[in-house]
Amino acid sequence: MAAGPGGPEVPDSGAGDAGSRFVPPERLPAAWQPLLGRPALTELLGHPLAGAALTEMRRLLPPRLAVHSLRTFLLADACARSHGTAYDRVGLLAAAAFHDAGLVGHSGLGRGGFPGRSAQLLDAFLARHEVGLGRRTTLTRAVREHMRPFPARDAGPEARLLHFGAWLDVTGRGERQVPGERERLTDLAPTPWFAVSFSARVAACGLRRVLPRPPVAPR
Repeated sequence: MAAGPGGPEVPDSGAGDAGSRFVPPERLPAAWQPLLGRPALTELLGHPLAGAALTEMRRLLPPRLAVHSLRTFLLADACARSHGTAYDRVGLLAAAAFHDAGLVGHSGLGRGGFPGRSAQLLDAFLARHEVGLGRRTTLTRAVREHMRPFPARDAGPEARLLHFGAWLDVTGRGERQVPGERERLTDLAPTPWFAVSFSARVAACGLRRVLPRPPVAPR
């Protein structure tokens, strides 16, 4: 299922992807094109699930959040390659595409705040594309927990990588693991003052509702 960091292999996406319709890469927003030209993304652009995820991201996210999501994936992939970490590449791209989707729209957030809502949207997308329950669980957990201060001890590679990429892009934390990569990606697809606008969005959604509640101990 997972591919080594140096290879382009991707897991099967499910029978439903065969008939998926998605926007060709060259018709995606111009601001995305410098990032889509990076090898880690170029290798995935022909994959049906990747194409569908990018098409949904264009539909769901404001431009700056979409660029952040692409940078998040590329930073996560750079970290995986530097450490030789195998992971679900197409799945992580889909997770990155949806990880902030809960910040937009007017739906009630409910328990888990905007990451919980983002995970619900990702799960519905993956289910439509006939992605298996185990893989969906792994990817939605990565989205649901990406705003934790640190990954959970039992988090898998997808959750750890999504967390790393998202936090590095917004805050710069972890830059020593992939020296210069954040600056290179920001130069390719700049979003001035993104950290400030992102923080404002999070605050508007209710920061106290972002982190999942701890599990209730059995009585």
